[in-house]
Amino acid sequence: LHLSEHHGDACPGSTVFARTDALLALERELQDKQYGYARPQAERVDWGLQMQIHDPFGNLLRFCQQTDGEAAQ
Repeated sequence: LHLSEHHGDACPGSTVFARTDALLALERELQDKQYGYARPQAERVDWGLQMQIHDPFGNLLRFCQQTDGEAAQ
């Protein structure tokens, strides 16, 4: 995944929505890095799990996992 901050590539403040089957593993991997500016955490939503990270350019990276038995939005 490459997000560009170059003029004309995209509107600042965009959102990228990425589905995954292993959101809690991604959360653990990111937490283990001990990054000083963001410690994203998964949260339960109506249809599954979601974790959001803001990049330095104002974009939102939204990782989602639909859980069994719950309808997707």
